[in-house]
Amino acid sequence: MNARHQNIMQHVNLKRRVSVSELSQLCGVSEVTIRQDLTLLEQRSYLKRAHGFALAIESDDLDTRMMSNFALKQKLAQFAASLVEDGETIFIESGSSNALLARYLAEHKKVTLITVSSYIAHLLKESECEVILLGGMYQKKSETMVGPLTRMCIQQVNFSKAFIGIDGYLPENGFTGRDMMRADVVNAVLAKGMENIIITDSSKFGKINSNPLGTVNAFSRVITDDGLTQDFADSLVQQGITVNTVAEG
Repeated sequence: MNARHQNIMQHVNLKRRVSVSELSQLCGVSEVTIRQDLTLLEQRSYLKRAHGFALAIESDDLDTRMMSNFALKQKLAQFAASLVEDGETIFIESGSSNALLARYLAEHKKVTLITVSSYIAHLLKESECEVILLGGMYQKKSETMVGPLTRMCIQQVNFSKAFIGIDGYLPENGFTGRDMMRADVVNAVLAKGMENIIITDSSKFGKINSNPLGTVNAFSRVITDDGLTQDFADSLVQQGITVNTVAEG
């Protein structure tokens, strides 16, 4: 996704419905070019098109979350993808930043992606990337597989790295998640002892949720934005975690 595409996505996400002519003026290119951009972005499930307009996707909560702070999440995804080599088998949990990571890997790396997210699997339906969607009980709102069958599936597959999302972190409590069933899936992944990497924006630090995500030392790396405070960064480093930040601006 180039800079113009990101500019289009930010504007569409802000206004929800934007005309082709307005986008043409905003980006300084012809309406023909904008229509070509919108066709490509629609094919990649980033937005919808109507006659003369671009529309933000509002089909479910995860779509909305993906479009929120889109440019930053794209940067996080690109940095995370730089840690992956061709030929690897990667587990990607769920969530908006992880969905963008999956998209980027599918477009730029020759990898096998394992996921519990039907949303991510759907995003990759046009890619050449090998996708393994694990089974289980379908949690409709998050479009994620959860439950005992999902844990069994995780035990039967092998991967070199796992990318995990979080909902909170405090030094005295560690990493936490909002949803009990999804936290259970994450803990099944952590139990395999692979290289576990958190990808999240800095707003999650300083928050606490009811469901612990393993122990802090189960994770090797945190990828976040430069809004992370020095106190939280120091706390993570002291616990043996590599911290990578990308510029938000």
